[in-house]
Amino acid sequence: MSITLSLGPRVRKSPYFEAARKAGLAAASVYNHMYMPTGYGDPAAEYDRLVNGVAMWDVAVERQVALKGPDALALARYLTPRNLDGLAIGQGKYAPICNYEGALINDPVLLQVSDDEIWLSIADSDIKLWAGGIAGARGMDVRVFEPDVSPLAIQGPKSFDVVADLCGDWIRELRYFGFRDHDLDGIPVVVARSGWSKQGGFEFYLRDGSRGEELWNLVAEAGKPYGIGPGTPNYVERVESGLISYGADTDDMSNPFEYGLGKFMDVDQEGDFAGKEALRLIRDAGVTRRFMGLLIEGEPFATTNESPWQLSNSDGAYAGYASASAWSPRANSNIAVAMVSVEAIESGNGVVVHTEAGDLKAQVVELPII
Repeated sequence: MSITLSLGPRVRKSPYFEAARKAGLAAASVYNHMYMPTGYGDPAAEYDRLVNGVAMWDVAVERQVALKGPDALALARYLTPRNLDGLAIGQGKYAPICNYEGALINDPVLLQVSDDEIWLSIADSDIKLWAGGIAGARGMDVRVFEPDVSPLAIQGPKSFDVVADLCGDWIRELRYFGFRDHDLDGIPVVVARSGWSKQGGFEFYLRDGSRGEELWNLVAEAGKPYGIGPGTPNYVERVESGLISYGADTDDMSNPFEYGLGKFMDVDQEGDFAGKEALRLIRDAGVTRRFMGLLIEGEPFATTNESPWQLSNSDGAYAGYASASAWSPRANSNIAVAMVSVEAIESGNGVVVHTEAGDLKAQVVELPII
């Protein structure tokens, strides 16, 4: 049954919204108080473009939270357990953000764009309010706001050719999460080697929201020789790749260690940060569950799960939940990402997935699945 998403002024449209509609936008959701495209009517073609060619995505919902002022770096250090020593203009860092109990509340990419300004490219939660509240409570000399910045992603193996044609071959030398200011036919952008896929690509951080359709059309024209087409952060590819979707894969108790993010944190660094003592205790105690992949038996899934599926051990005991599932052409299997108890993982006996269509056996595997 199809459901209509009502449009109105309470939920914001991106600078690319009208261009996306003209390109055949067929489905959308709401993310960071904005309409987020989720499909253009041909999921198989969108998946193929991402995995084998090149796709362009309206991801303006990846809102930026700017920290600007003399205490911008001090605030950034307090917000994340990531050690920001050596932070430099032009090289971003993946920076988990936790609350004071050590629970993961966002997992942005952090970019220092000038000596006194840092952006957090956030997932779906109100980090502007969190950061602003902390800054005020600690008396920091910093302004926290949302700048006029809207990412447009170009993803897939041929994205390098498209972006090089637009910007020059210097883009091939960018390190992962590296970025640089650029003037693209008079349109101000930050070019970043980033994007929510494992297929490689770039994001143009548009710095003038009035020129969204113009930028969209430039990218579409440059990508024609490479078969570019519209798409969205791809559901199947993200499950194959084990990419974390904050709010979809997480719950109120999720901590970074469960998702293998310990390598991005330094809980023993000298400086203080939100959740420091809680995260030390979690690390020392060890986790009782981990983010894993599942290979699930049965006929290919025709749809995805609309809510988490519970998992159980072979003896019927609760073993976690599967948060996102799909049929994977590359794995030739039904797959899922799931939070699985360490006991179930270590048993090696697999789990039972309780779906709306019945119970299915599954093998627990490390991520990424592909």
